[in-house]
Amino acid sequence: MRKNLKEARQRAGMTQQEMADRLEITLVYYQKIEAGDRIGNFEIWDTLEDLLNVHQRKLRENL
Repeated sequence: MRKNLKEARQRAGMTQQEMADRLEITLVYYQKIEAGDRIGNFEIWDTLEDLLNVHQRKLRENL
């Protein structure tokens, strides 16, 4: 699980569905990224970094 991504999303007050909508991907695909089951492309990580104001390297950590 990408604990840092989940925590950053929660701190931003966003649901997984809201995050998926902002990224223009499906909820299931976002859930797989957050769970660490899918990698996601660079564009997604760049957007996540901008939305959450956390460096994507930190967000990608699997803990």
